[in-house]
Amino acid sequence: MQIGVVIPSYKVTRHILDVIKSIGPEVTKIYVVDDACPDGSGDLVLKQNKDKRVVVLKHEKNQGVGGAVLTGYAKALEDGIDVVVKIDGDGQMNPALLPQIIAPILSGKADYAKGNRFDTLESLEQMPKIRIFGNAVLSLMSKMSSGYWNITDPTNGYTAIHRGILSQLPLAKVNRRFFFESDMLYRLAVMRAVVWDVPIAATYGDEKSNLKIGKVIWEFPRRHFANYLKRIFYQYYLRELNIASFELPLGFLMVMFGAITGFVRLAQSTAGAGAASAGTVMLSAVPLILGFQLILAFLSYDISSTPKRARHGFELERD
Repeated sequence: MQIGVVIPSYKVTRHILDVIKSIGPEVTKIYVVDDACPDGSGDLVLKQNKDKRVVVLKHEKNQGVGGAVLTGYAKALEDGIDVVVKIDGDGQMNPALLPQIIAPILSGKADYAKGNRFDTLESLEQMPKIRIFGNAVLSLMSKMSSGYWNITDPTNGYTAIHRGILSQLPLAKVNRRFFFESDMLYRLAVMRAVVWDVPIAATYGDEKSNLKIGKVIWEFPRRHFANYLKRIFYQYYLRELNIASFELPLGFLMVMFGAITGFVRLAQSTAGAGAASAGTVMLSAVPLILGFQLILAFLSYDISSTPKRARHGFELERD
């Protein structure tokens, strides 16, 4: 079993050599992807690194963290790597945890594994409060857009993926910027791949994030909503048809009918048409109640349908 590590490299010259030195002997190849780094991190590795496992790949133009990882993925597939791990070059991710990250994949329990900094209250104590709030909101949006209701910390970049799944992903369509991790979860959900959370401690040093909060606060909700609509259509109407396929639209229509009926009657009462009769109130209340119950039933079905059997293990058995 060959293990490869992809390290996207952009403004990480202070940390990347130490990260490489910390990667254990279980790793076969280390792919450092210089994403048109202005500090020349790729050249730094070429000059000072002594580890023969390291391969430096360079971008002529900056493609974003996702673009750098995808370049590393493509090279790893070309080299026949079985499990590809992604580690940031800024020192936030402890390479010593790599065996824990890949364990669910090696055991056949998962197709894709990722770190989770929210597993214990102790780990949250090290995290800035604004990050806790932001990640909580992003986690909820990601659960809805991907259907992986059992995972948290969706933007965590400490990940591992089996080549059997990686080779089937439409990598050309995956977002190449900061939405990369969340978009990967959506693509994996469409494939019905099993995703596994691995508890890790949060580590923060003197590194600087390249994430522009002002842009993300608008871009992430929009992209999550688009992925949610695509996932629901594909999973419940295109690929299969089940009871949940009817619960969601019927529930939505009943809620809309009840809400509109209620608002219209409220406007009429305000305009002097007199108090609404019991029958009129029921005409609004009953569809609202039934509609919400149908939507909750759909959510319950969606949560229970989270993939549980790893695809790469199943395909090996079938072959």
